[in-house]
Amino acid sequence: MTEYTGLEIAVVGMAGRFPGSSTVDEFWDNVLAGEAGVRRFTDEELDAAGVSAERRAEPGFVPMGGALDGIELFDAKLFGYSPRDAAVLDPQQRVFLECAWHALEHAGHLGGGREVGVYASASVDTYLLRHLWGNPAVPGGLQPLDLLLANDKDTLASRVAYHLDLTGPAITVQTACSSSLVTIHVACQALLGHDCDVALAGGVSIRPPVHEGYQHTEGGILAADGRCLPFDADAHGVVAGNGVAAVVLRRLEDALADGDTIHAVVKGTAVNNDGASKVGFTAPSVTGQARVIRAAHDLSEVDSSTIGYVEAHGTATPLGDPIEVAALTQAFVHPPQACALGSVKALIGHLDAAAGVAGFVKAALAVREGVVPPSPYFTAPNPETGLPDSPFFVNREAAPWPLEGPRRAGVSGFGMGGTNAHAVLEEPPSPEPMPPVRSRHLVVLSAGSEEALEESRGRLAVHLAGGGQELADVSYTLRTGRKTLRHRLAAVVGGGGEGFASAPAVGAATPGAATAVTTTTPTNTALSEAWTGSGDRRDVVFLFPGQGSQYAGMAAHLTAEEPVFQAALDECAALLPFDLHEVLADADRLTRTEFTQPALFAVEYSLAKLWEHWGVRPSAMLGHSVGEYVAACLAGVFSLPDALELVTARGALMGALPGGAMVSVPLGADRLDLPADVSLAASNAPNLSTVAGTFEAIERFEQTAGVACRRLHTSHAFHSAMIDPMLGEFAALVGRIELRAPRIPFVSNVSGTWITAEEATDPAYWARHARAAVRFSEGLTTLLTEPVTVLEVGPGNVLTTLARQHDLRGGAALGSLRHPREDKHDLDTMLAAAGRMWIAGVPVDLGALTADERRRRVPLPGYPFERARHWIDLPGAAPRPIEVVEVLPQPAEVVVPQGDLGKVTGIWQELLGIARIGPDDDYFELGGHSLLATQILARITAELHVTLPAGAIFEAPTPRRLAARIDELRDDQPEQDDEFARLLAEIRDMSPEELRAELDRERDAQEISQS
Repeated sequence: MTEYTGLEIAVVGMAGRFPGSSTVDEFWDNVLAGEAGVRRFTDEELDAAGVSAERRAEPGFVPMGGALDGIELFDAKLFGYSPRDAAVLDPQQRVFLECAWHALEHAGHLGGGREVGVYASASVDTYLLRHLWGNPAVPGGLQPLDLLLANDKDTLASRVAYHLDLTGPAITVQTACSSSLVTIHVACQALLGHDCDVALAGGVSIRPPVHEGYQHTEGGILAADGRCLPFDADAHGVVAGNGVAAVVLRRLEDALADGDTIHAVVKGTAVNNDGASKVGFTAPSVTGQARVIRAAHDLSEVDSSTIGYVEAHGTATPLGDPIEVAALTQAFVHPPQACALGSVKALIGHLDAAAGVAGFVKAALAVREGVVPPSPYFTAPNPETGLPDSPFFVNREAAPWPLEGPRRAGVSGFGMGGTNAHAVLEEPPSPEPMPPVRSRHLVVLSAGSEEALEESRGRLAVHLAGGGQELADVSYTLRTGRKTLRHRLAAVVGGGGEGFASAPAVGAATPGAATAVTTTTPTNTALSEAWTGSGDRRDVVFLFPGQGSQYAGMAAHLTAEEPVFQAALDECAALLPFDLHEVLADADRLTRTEFTQPALFAVEYSLAKLWEHWGVRPSAMLGHSVGEYVAACLAGVFSLPDALELVTARGALMGALPGGAMVSVPLGADRLDLPADVSLAASNAPNLSTVAGTFEAIERFEQTAGVACRRLHTSHAFHSAMIDPMLGEFAALVGRIELRAPRIPFVSNVSGTWITAEEATDPAYWARHARAAVRFSEGLTTLLTEPVTVLEVGPGNVLTTLARQHDLRGGAALGSLRHPREDKHDLDTMLAAAGRMWIAGVPVDLGALTADERRRRVPLPGYPFERARHWIDLPGAAPRPIEVVEVLPQPAEVVVPQGDLGKVTGIWQELLGIARIGPDDDYFELGGHSLLATQILARITAELHVTLPAGAIFEAPTPRRLAARIDELRDDQPEQDDEFARLLAEIRDMSPEELRAELDRERDAQEISQS
């Protein structure tokens, strides 16, 4: 059992792309197989890299290297880049940005909520030097500052922080070959100093053209045959590689407390410099390397005899390898019985600024998996290294860990110039069991496009088919650890462990609404049936049902599994004169008004409190009959104790009245012709009403109505003349209660429009409310003046059914609890509603769904970037157009705009690098930014002779609106412009003598006026 010092750092996420592997998992597979990513380039690749036949024929030319495929591709739209800006962005910046996204996703920490620091390094930017500088193919309009910002190493960390909205320190670290291992050291120090709570550290090295090969020179560090063989007798140099990697780090105690998946533990790190005690600036130093390794051991409080593997710098150079082994031998003051030695450079080449983090990832996977990675190239030790006389060995095949006890490994990175770094890693602690508390879980996905969302769905389905992860953890990670993008998916999972609950079928989709789709996936799970859609932020309106919607066992599952709901229900129960929990389970007592109304109130109030806990707060409310009391209580008109006292008294007074009958009539209230002994009880929908009266009166009405009526299961004739006897006593009771003006707007059942403060605080209003017809349909019309999400906060779906008989204006009507005849779990309905609201743009707090429950963040498939070619070829190469991405859908027939609109559109198309821009396309969605905006405004001034204010594009971000702004400015020009033009015309008509005489007269007049 390992002992922790309190200074450990957990590795909670990793991502990378390397020669021969596009993910960390593929990389590890290649490491275990000894599969090299360094390869010989084809003639076509050498041609594209501009390598001439003459150069290929030169002695010492080696057409090999560790190339990274796809560096010209980038998901520019996702990150908000125009095609023009993407084409000049250093591929190191774009690839590292995508890698950072994937690393934080892998850790489950891309969703925000914590201070995240960024520590990054990059190699020299050869894209700027070889592809852009002086190249006529570079798009016009770019200023030197544009190219500098797109390619300077200094912007690497800040660019990630900006695009991923990370608010911790953002620091670019440059120490040559040790850079990315130093970023890990700096990140660990920042975490221990509480500069941030999560740290992203890594590096990137992409030096285009990546298929160029290299020139070997005798005595140089580059291998003559394109093979890097660290510590081998045949070693004679290194091979260049390209790649990127990043790790996500947290303080170990925080990672354990928050349920992070821990891949390895950093026991300690150290950094130093050789100083001048070596033969030259670029030479390595035994003393410097030994000191940094010993320092890392001391800071880790780790005995060197317990370290079973070292991921060496391992450049395979005649000078470097012997010095490194000598430094290790010197640093391991208590030598282990056996310690394996390896270097990832043998497989992927030397990744320069990314070499350290590549070795770190390999070592982290080794201690996690308990496997010593193989070095299959190894034949015999380099005699200059002294390996046979040291505790170190190089294994040709993958091997079990050589030592007992916690698996520990060292990682070295040594930079030209003498900055040395070393880290000590340890196997991760065993994860604490976290059984699920709830039986249902909400799984969500989002993406920048429908296509990416479908790809994400498929990847997740394949991943889940492999098993091994709790659905509760998958749900938690997706809800809290990912970016929320426009196109969204939600599904309810769980229930018997079989996977995903299906979404109900719906009709035609409306813009911004969720739709049920069916897609076959490899796993045949119910992920293939999930709500999908996209929507802008939308308000939510709460509807509270009245008597008649209750049923025995309503919300019983929430009482068992949702502590917030249970606490609110218990609070209500303590204020009632009967056992609420017994009543909720008793079908007979729930038919008695004195129990039904307070029980309904308690359930609906508790549901509202649960929705509030989940971040769903109403912009307005509407209750049906007794449901209005819930709305009034939430709005602050009544306190909870007073509301329950009133509802209990109301139910008791009504229950003591003679019985009556109510029927539902398929006619609108305005089409009813009622006899004197029948009252309109409710106007529910344009073609649906409820009437009430004595049993005899209702029976006569049914016989003469001329339409099919449906008798309701009620005990009394509510909202009819039969209620009159209780009104005086009830008004007096309300008069003793403190009433306050509502803080949240709600619609009155009496008027069908917004309740006023005077009404809400008038006891007579609440008496009228018990007697008057429920103007529910009119109330819905008041609410539905714009698209909203209508949420029924109560049992069943009566009110959502009524709402759908009105014009929802593209909104949705959702329920909170199941219908009594539905055989499903309450959380199926609640979570489906939460997911659909999130899809529609309602700011649901997805993390709050399980805020009371400890869950684990687990690795899941990463985002499927939709990469397109954004690249400037080498000067002189066969020209290829910059790929144009149609950012927004265009109509089938595009009408070319004329006049100012046409000129504005043309300027946008040229400077954004987009061939087709519509008059209503948004500048910022097209990838525009503030620096480019100044160029656009300058062009407009030059071509249209109108000076726009600096913020014009922010105020008018579409071509049509900007053209309208230009027209407004022309109309607003002062009248003196016309006078000035008239004077200029007069001057042009004057002869030189006339003009001179006029100027003399003007001068004389001024002298007289000043004397």
